[in-house]
Amino acid sequence: MSRKYFGTDGVRGEVGQFPITPEFILKLGYAAGRVLVNHDKQHRPTVLIGKDTRISGYMLEAALQAGFTAAGVNVLLTGPLPTPGIAYLTRALRLEAGVMISASHNAFQDNGIKFFAEGGKKLDDAIELEIEAMLEQPMLTNASVQLGRARRIDGAAERYIEFCKSSFPFDRNLKSLKLVVDCANGATYHIAPKVFHELGAEVVSIGASPDGYNINDKVGATHPKTLQMAVLEHHADYGIALDGDGDRLMMVDTHGTVYDGDQLIYVIAKARVAKGELKGGVVGTVMTNLAMELALQKQGVKFDRAKVGDRYVLEMLNSNGWQVGGEASGHILCLDRHSTGDGIISSLQVLSALSDLGLTLAEACSDWQPFPQTLINVRHNGCDWKAASAKSLLAAQQALQGHGRVVLRPSGTEPVVRVMVEADDKSLAETWAQAIAKAIEKVA
Repeated sequence: MSRKYFGTDGVRGEVGQFPITPEFILKLGYAAGRVLVNHDKQHRPTVLIGKDTRISGYMLEAALQAGFTAAGVNVLLTGPLPTPGIAYLTRALRLEAGVMISASHNAFQDNGIKFFAEGGKKLDDAIELEIEAMLEQPMLTNASVQLGRARRIDGAAERYIEFCKSSFPFDRNLKSLKLVVDCANGATYHIAPKVFHELGAEVVSIGASPDGYNINDKVGATHPKTLQMAVLEHHADYGIALDGDGDRLMMVDTHGTVYDGDQLIYVIAKARVAKGELKGGVVGTVMTNLAMELALQKQGVKFDRAKVGDRYVLEMLNSNGWQVGGEASGHILCLDRHSTGDGIISSLQVLSALSDLGLTLAEACSDWQPFPQTLINVRHNGCDWKAASAKSLLAAQQALQGHGRVVLRPSGTEPVVRVMVEADDKSLAETWAQAIAKAIEKVA
């Protein structure tokens, strides 16, 4: 059964447009609350709600709180906190669920709702379907004696900071490093700089002055040029770029070179192989660079590809019994450190890996070079993009046979088709990506 409202990463859209309206979010909170109550009628469930720094977070937080309490669920409010922080506290406080109000790397006009199950794990598809079914039922507010309570909790940021620090080896520090930390004017603005500073690094913070409107605006993991310039300006050793909700990571070295998720995952895996600590293999996605897969194979590391989306990487890691995986976009999973992708913790794993290897980031990645990839996002209005692209897709596949590959996929968070062509020759990748994109644009 397909999902009506949930995408690959919760419910997301433009604020003021369905489904990101206070009316729908109120009912979403109520529906999710009713599902929680139905699963355990003996105890009153408690839900943790966090948010990033978007101006719309106040409105959506109030709507969610009203929906949950109307269904008889207690609510704890953290204020701004990264998505992985909500996952951690949901587990640490032994709560029934956690909710993050965020549209991740999107601009401030968008927002969304992401759920975590008990233990800080991604919500199962089956539970999402239960919530969607409940959304079709009328909203019946509980009697006053059965309403939930809501309160803000203190110390959430401090607890999460300590958790992040605990993922770094206790016998090491970052005292020899100067780091530029780009918080994307998002949920890590008051957390990430403190983590690195308390581990000993000299920290220069950028993108750490949120005003409700500037989240991800020319800063953060989706705009690494700002970090590149800051690293060069401050003569830093490394730059760390997070996204608006803190679950993505990009890094920059002292020369201003950007390293994406594929390269950072490779460094983590390489160090663990050297220490004999890599459990199983590595999981990437259909978008993971082929050169990375080949480089891991040379290290004797198994590699599997999941569908795009960190939830699918997580599912495959759990199915395989492995620990390390992620996406080129910067979602990185180290399941022996956290139950979900975490930009701060992932960066600490990279820095720890470099220490283990005794190498710089450039040296650790020198044994492979990414095959050129061209990625084009084509907006559509619900057209039959598969039919429109069929002829050019077949031509591209025939031309690239043995020299590259093509991946077409719809975004799970916006009306976009992502056209990715990878080839051992840059011009081939660009030519065929443009050809396929233009075919879709004709009917979009």
